[in-house]
Amino acid sequence: MRIAFHTPLNALDDGGVSGDRRMARQLATALETLGHIVEPVAAERTYLRQANADSFAAQQRDAAIRREHLLAAYRAGRPRPDLWFTYHNYYRAPDLLGPDIAEALGIPYVTAESSDAARRCQDEWAVQSAAARRALAAGDVHFYFTDRDRQGLEPWRRPGTDLVALPPFVDLPAIPAGRAGTTGATRLITVAMMRDGAKRSSYLALARILGRLRDDNWQLSIVGDGPLRAEVEAAFAGLPAERLTWHGRLDHAAALEELAAHDVFVWPGVGEAYGLVYLEAQAAGLPVVAFDSGGVAATVRAGETALLVPEHDEEAFAAALASLLRDPQLRARMGAAARRFILAERTIARAAERLADGLARACRNRAGKLQPAVTETAR
Repeated sequence: MRIAFHTPLNALDDGGVSGDRRMARQLATALETLGHIVEPVAAERTYLRQANADSFAAQQRDAAIRREHLLAAYRAGRPRPDLWFTYHNYYRAPDLLGPDIAEALGIPYVTAESSDAARRCQDEWAVQSAAARRALAAGDVHFYFTDRDRQGLEPWRRPGTDLVALPPFVDLPAIPAGRAGTTGATRLITVAMMRDGAKRSSYLALARILGRLRDDNWQLSIVGDGPLRAEVEAAFAGLPAERLTWHGRLDHAAALEELAAHDVFVWPGVGEAYGLVYLEAQAAGLPVVAFDSGGVAATVRAGETALLVPEHDEEAFAAALASLLRDPQLRARMGAAARRFILAERTIARAAERLADGLARACRNRAGKLQPAVTETAR
């Protein structure tokens, strides 16, 4: 099939390094492995930092113009898509193109990682939420990555609209397993941008947690940079400097190499949507310690490949990490299980299988919706 691939949050090819951009590129790759032609939709991003009515009204006007241009091009002979696929429709970045174009062309409409928050329909984001919900109502299939997203989407599961699980996955080169260190300091690693919000909260929590474990033998590598680097460094200033290695920002390949050179991945993950880095760490054979926050649980097997503790419970986090610091055999068992889990369940090949099933359902659902119109026309 020829698939129109729309990313209202961030452009597919803008060079950004955020997790949503990487997931969008991975989805496109997975679809291509199935033999589909993936055509990114040229359109302005619809992301809004604040609920500004004027800005959103301008986006809606621009989207209406873009819809008409695309439909005119298809009528004039431009190859028409067989299916419309939108990644990341939600109240801050609603899909303002796909529902109308899919209806006009009579093609399936699919989303991945859409979300719905009922409370946003009652606050200053109500208009934007209504637009995102319109896309949800139009869908033939919605792929969800986490159980939290599934719960929000349940009201949209109905005849002609399926919800299909697509657990977070990674498209990785061959990664050597992490070293199975049994002597010397346990090598911990964290990888995250240093920016405000949840990332800041996680860094500050990690510094406090490690402060509880001064008597244990560990070293920490920190991979990441950003506007809050000075504040992050200040938060860790109370720890012995010789225990910390600041790598700054590394490219993806170098970050993967660093993961493979360590023993345990530690990142609290406050408010994480899911976090691709948890998958990458496990692929390198590292057990994970994190808060059971957001969608983190969707990236691990709790108790088998990761130790998850209640969000914000820093004492429990320190205790979980201490159990790995003090038991090399436990680290090794969990690390081996982590690598097996990712290589068996969270590869691009497994994602492609789930995508193929979902797209087939979408085509059947759209055909069923079109059938009454066809029957009525025949009469």
